[in-house]
Amino acid sequence: MGNIRPTYIKRVAIDLIKKYDEKFTGDFQHNKKMVAELTDVESVTMRNRIAGYITRHKKKQVT
Repeated sequence: MGNIRPTYIKRVAIDLIKKYDEKFTGDFQHNKKMVAELTDVESVTMRNRIAGYITRHKKKQVT
């Protein structure tokens, strides 16, 4: 079973990947900083969830 994430998190993460693909990596800490810079998400929890989804997405692309 995988994690179920809200559509909002997926939509924002996929939009960020489409616009700024080269700025994201498989490193969560780096992605967390980039999400904070590139979005206006105020919630720390929401920022971390978006960064986590991007990290999983980038790691899945590599393999």
